[in-house]
Amino acid sequence: MTKIAFIGAGSVVFTQGLLADLFGFSDLGTLHIALHDIDPERLGTATGAAAAIASERGASPRITAHLDRRAALDGCDFVINMIQVGMGDATRIDFEIPARYGIRQTIGDTLGVGGVFRALRTFPVLQGLAADIAEVCPDAWLLNYTNPMAMNVGYLSALGVRNVVGLCHSVYWTMNDLADLVGVPYGEVSYLAAGVNHQAWVLRFEHRGRDLYPVLEEVISGDPELRRRVRVDMYRRLGYYPTETSEHSSEYVPWYLHHASEVERLRLPVGDYLRIVAENVGLYEQTRDALKAGDPLPVEGTMEYAPQIIHSIVTGTPRTVYGNVANHGLITNLPVGAVVEVPCLVDDLGVQPTAVGALPAQCAALNSSYTNVNSLVLQAMLAEDPRSIRQALMVDPATAAALPVEQIWDLCNELVLAHSNYLAPPLRVALS
Repeated sequence: MTKIAFIGAGSVVFTQGLLADLFGFSDLGTLHIALHDIDPERLGTATGAAAAIASERGASPRITAHLDRRAALDGCDFVINMIQVGMGDATRIDFEIPARYGIRQTIGDTLGVGGVFRALRTFPVLQGLAADIAEVCPDAWLLNYTNPMAMNVGYLSALGVRNVVGLCHSVYWTMNDLADLVGVPYGEVSYLAAGVNHQAWVLRFEHRGRDLYPVLEEVISGDPELRRRVRVDMYRRLGYYPTETSEHSSEYVPWYLHHASEVERLRLPVGDYLRIVAENVGLYEQTRDALKAGDPLPVEGTMEYAPQIIHSIVTGTPRTVYGNVANHGLITNLPVGAVVEVPCLVDDLGVQPTAVGALPAQCAALNSSYTNVNSLVLQAMLAEDPRSIRQALMVDPATAAALPVEQIWDLCNELVLAHSNYLAPPLRVALS
């Protein structure tokens, strides 16, 4: 029996999609789905949803619910991590306090002020998770979905978690969208992407040996509305298409969000993640209420990587997925040990990252700005150094474009106080 722990299973809608994918495989044998959350109501909703989806898919897994994390992890083969520390209340703080300083954010979960403080809230929980895995399931594969992806995977790797890979759907859906734009079925497209999470680059884009970039260029040239997207603007100036949405991409560079004219030109939805948070709460409540009423759950597969990885490792079926892993010879012009996003072969031997070589110089330069922030956030936690929090935001491209250094430190002091109940104790200090 294969045991899979869902940590943060109260993220019910996402849990549902992953379970629909897993239960869609007929050759996995009997599965033990161990659901963990710290919220009893959400855990109960997730458990009911899991049973309903299994019934709808004709699957017969063993489903257990655990408020105790170690019990859920005990003897696991796979651990899917999707926690959100602080939930919507903490996210609102990440937007509202920086907004008073003039910081514009759209998603705020990867880099910048929102990404840095989301990482700092998450690290103490990851520290406990890593310790539990080391004791009760040291050989398990930890499949991380929690953002900020690169910082979290970097921290877990620094703690010595043996088998950790970060998973994100941005490359897959970017290539679906690009295939649609150029009029080629996704299944016929060949591509190679690499970089860092939410800022990787499409290095090759082909159809039966034919380069599709000239076709994409022609489509963009003929559509002025396409040129009003950040990712298209970056592609036209850098020569390689970025693998994340414009909302995300705008936050990792200094050129867009600080300028009201660019926000308007590129139609950037400032504060959009607060809308997404509200929608997610609404979707959770719909699921909870449907279960109480005995109504069916309309759940479809998600094409997420975690179920595919589990299937490949259990059955030996080879696949290529995109994973976020520590850089040891994978991208030669990014720092050793930084978390990078590259194609990975998956089979019964596990997740095996592919060496890509050097990125184009301009792409590596932007990725290096991103990894510099990550390294300082990790240093803050690992070295218990509160100055590194401020230094991370001093070198963050979007924050540095918006604020002088004294205001960056003032902002950090205010956010440290607001989030102090989640931060590691040595970091809960104001600095002048």
